[in-house]
Amino acid sequence: MLPFLPFLLLLLAGVILMALRLVQLRRALLRARAGETQFRLLVEHGRDTAFLLDAATLELLYISPAAQRLTGHDLPALRAHAARLAADVPARLQRWRDGDAGRLTLLREVELPHADGHPLALEISSTIVPAAAGRSMTLVGTVRDVSEAQAQEAEREKEQKRFASMLSHEFRTPLATIDGAIQRLVSTSKDADEATRKRYVKIQTAVDRLLSMIDDYLSPERMAAIGRERAADGIAPLALLQQAAATVPASHCVQLELDEDLPARLRCDVPGMALCLKILLDNAVKFSPPGSAIILSGKLVPEGGVALCVRDAGPGLREEELAQLFEKGSRGSYATHPGAGLGLYMARAVVEVHGGSLQGHNLPEGGAIFRIWLPLPVQARKSLASAKGNRDNSLT
Repeated sequence: MLPFLPFLLLLLAGVILMALRLVQLRRALLRARAGETQFRLLVEHGRDTAFLLDAATLELLYISPAAQRLTGHDLPALRAHAARLAADVPARLQRWRDGDAGRLTLLREVELPHADGHPLALEISSTIVPAAAGRSMTLVGTVRDVSEAQAQEAEREKEQKRFASMLSHEFRTPLATIDGAIQRLVSTSKDADEATRKRYVKIQTAVDRLLSMIDDYLSPERMAAIGRERAADGIAPLALLQQAAATVPASHCVQLELDEDLPARLRCDVPGMALCLKILLDNAVKFSPPGSAIILSGKLVPEGGVALCVRDAGPGLREEELAQLFEKGSRGSYATHPGAGLGLYMARAVVEVHGGSLQGHNLPEGGAIFRIWLPLPVQARKSLASAKGNRDNSLT
């Protein structure tokens, strides 16, 4: 019996180790099942719809209950819609196999009728999941209702056109008065001397130039296009600020301050941003003493994006007037020059259609600073293609 004792002890130890291993595996399995349950709960109670599609057969393997709540369709109808929307998945897979990494993840917008007939605007994000052991290639993704966002975007465009129409009218009315007066002077002052006639021509030329600027920058169509139809390459930040600085009269000097890590180019509507900077620089000139410096800076900021700042050495802004600073017709109590109180209102509108913001506040050391913040890249309901993802309106 004794010779077998070591063998029995070794066998017993093996059994104990196996039992412990089984206990560990069972605990891991329970944790995995608990995690799966929690994940399923998150998916099934989330606002977005999650789905899983067999990339080979185009069969809808799973779709969360949110889809039925969103569309009003039952599961068979959802399967039919999924098959229609996934009709070009094979072509997408082939392009991905051929090395087009942008096919891995796609974002597209589609319109799907609700069960009651009204249209739904949906944003579908999908990612190819390569085949693994015991599992075929699948397509996983989410569906989000963007109908409200599109309605808000349409309302913003209407507001931009209303703003542009109002602004155009506010400028055209006094210009039309000046234009009519100068034409009467020209027609009734035939005996005027040469110097007077030259002044009339100068005034007429200035009026024509201002009217042309209104047509170029402040038409409803032009304002609606800002933020949507930007040049693909935009402009270098240094070039934008240098062009703006060149508009400042010799009575003030401009100091440029730029971070070295600024992006090579800003994607923006260049004339629109130039107009915005000119408005801020004109204000800095009007409210700061002659000979003082105006600091024009550009830098990356912690919250993301680029900040373009105009800083002056003037009296600053009255705290009680800050809340109305960008309202239409608002003019500060320090204003002594003629104006309609539309400059800052217009500047903020231009920045906001770029997806940015414009703020103004006082500095502890004196003077005021106006800060334009622009996101990078500027949001325009488009995304740039990358190796990881792509936006495509033809493929799921």
